[in-house]
Amino acid sequence: MSTGASLLLVWALAALAQALAWRWQQRRRNAGLVDVVWASGVAGAAVLLAALGDGAAMPRLLLALLGGLWGLRLAWHLWRRVRGEDEDGRYAALRERWGDDPLRWFALFQAQALLVVLFALPFAAVARNPVGDSTGLYWAAVLVWLVSVAGETVADAQLARFRSRPENRGRTMRAGLWRYSRHPNYFFEWLHWFAYVLLAVGSPIAWLAWAGPVTMYVFLRWLSGIPHTERNALRTRGDDYRRYQASTPMLFPWFPKDDR
Repeated sequence: MSTGASLLLVWALAALAQALAWRWQQRRRNAGLVDVVWASGVAGAAVLLAALGDGAAMPRLLLALLGGLWGLRLAWHLWRRVRGEDEDGRYAALRERWGDDPLRWFALFQAQALLVVLFALPFAAVARNPVGDSTGLYWAAVLVWLVSVAGETVADAQLARFRSRPENRGRTMRAGLWRYSRHPNYFFEWLHWFAYVLLAVGSPIAWLAWAGPVTMYVFLRWLSGIPHTERNALRTRGDDYRRYQASTPMLFPWFPKDDR
């Protein structure tokens, strides 16, 4: 199957999954499921493109394992939040403006299906890689993946523990990885995409692999990630979060200034 046809299939399956998710949220009024289905869709895209690709066996096997496991871990983490917390602030703000307008919510869910295709582009590059003996690059890709997924998992767990304690309501997390970056989970999320850049070296469409880290950085830095998170933090934590902003790097980890 050609790369274009494979990506079209990815879109069709993602669109169907998001349509089902849209029906779920219309009944339960919690649009956070859109992110769960997005992460699951990206995981599925990694496995599907690895199976349909005509590249060497080793990069396709690593693609299925790394991409699939990364997406499933993220989907499970997001599902636990959707199941156990109120609707995410981004979607709650939209609901105040849109109400339960089915067409607007359907468009939002289908836009996420298109984003599955966008983030599947690096996988398409890896799936066509004919080089099966780049052992050093493959080990490097696995190392990047392990560091990034471990870092994101630890950051998520540290924040979840902090938020679970009633005495921390209205306070800002400053311990662990959150001492060195205001968004360590986002940093490791972005870093993860370089694993596929390494796996795609030698592919005739290797340049597509850069869509992962570039697109993820744009979304995290300027669109749906950091801007929303920081606006919400300033609204709920005020001066405490402003001091955190002044002392702690935004994304790339580094030693903090003393904010006390």
